[in-house]
Amino acid sequence: MSISERVSERVSDRVSDRVSHRAPQRISERVSQSAFDGSRLRVILLLDLHDGAQKQFLEAYEQMRNQVASVPGHISDQLCQSIENPSQWLITSEWESAPPFLAWVNSEEHVETVQPLHSCVRDTRSLRFSVLRETGNVAPPLPDSEKGRFQATARVGDGVVRHALTFTVKPGSERIVADLLAGYTSPQAQVDENTRLRRTSLFMHGNRVVRAIEVEGDLMAALRHVSRQPEVRAVEEAINPYLEQDRDLSDPGSARVFFTRAALPAVHHVAVGAGQPQDVKRHALFYPAKEGSGMALARLLAREDEAAADDPANPVHCSTIFQRDDIVVRLVDVRGDLAHDPVLTLGLTGGRNGAVLSRLLDGDALGVDGAPVTERDLARFVERSDMKLVTDRTASSA
Repeated sequence: MSISERVSERVSDRVSDRVSHRAPQRISERVSQSAFDGSRLRVILLLDLHDGAQKQFLEAYEQMRNQVASVPGHISDQLCQSIENPSQWLITSEWESAPPFLAWVNSEEHVETVQPLHSCVRDTRSLRFSVLRETGNVAPPLPDSEKGRFQATARVGDGVVRHALTFTVKPGSERIVADLLAGYTSPQAQVDENTRLRRTSLFMHGNRVVRAIEVEGDLMAALRHVSRQPEVRAVEEAINPYLEQDRDLSDPGSARVFFTRAALPAVHHVAVGAGQPQDVKRHALFYPAKEGSGMALARLLAREDEAAADDPANPVHCSTIFQRDDIVVRLVDVRGDLAHDPVLTLGLTGGRNGAVLSRLLDGDALGVDGAPVTERDLARFVERSDMKLVTDRTASSA
């Protein structure tokens, strides 16, 4: 039975009822993280310089900081040098909120701006924090509209870092690439005493590949660990001829640019509670946005996921929204199948959200037209947005 038939059989008249009426709320200590809470953002960049590169680094930094100062949402930055090890440097920057920073750091302009730094740096690590409290002799915070605000409450986490990569392959090569990506040998899950690979899920939508990873500990340490494994490198080399964007993984500069452009950061995550029930299935839903609408679309889905987390009828155990430019992917762990309750599964709980979604969504890219309101609309949206699962591996199966 097709998704369309299952939707028609199960949804019926309750689709419109679900859109206009909310079920009783349940109380739960949800796991949540978000780039959309409006709080100020502190970005910390740790750098280890090559010997003798200080002068070149300072010249590159002066040029870079002047460019960054003009980026909307940027407040200030500081450059610091270790008093214990002169090769270790620290750049901190403050932003009005996370969205303008993410828009900047994922842009082509950012790739070009930081390029002169790469030849100076042996290793880097980037950390991002929303500002929860501020003490000491500081001036009163400026109005929210000017400088952002403090994070309202501490969020509950689960010790997992979520990230994704996306890239496209040459049309016609999808089956070959899927077979290559499904056939690799999983690397060892334990990276070091503090870092462990938890799960890797790989999906395709047409010629677009999305690889979502979950890591306990240091994300960058995990990514470096995976990239060094011979079996992984063999697969990456095997798919190189089929990529639309050329890359040379033996060239650090080429690899760095490719993976920077492929980054698909998690901008929102919410789960009903900690742990993973046994009766859930993982899906990835693709929401291609109209030009310039990616952030607004991700924000809409994040708001609805937060609201739906208190609905006892919600089949979604957890949802992670990844967004870069106009690419939005929503990774969901769902009890039952997608057709059982497509309204909640798709993140369309509000009465007007179908219409809002249609204004933000590039319907042509999915082959849908208009707001997904009727049973047929919802069925078509589910079918067109549901990405093909290539492989889903947990640490226990690695």
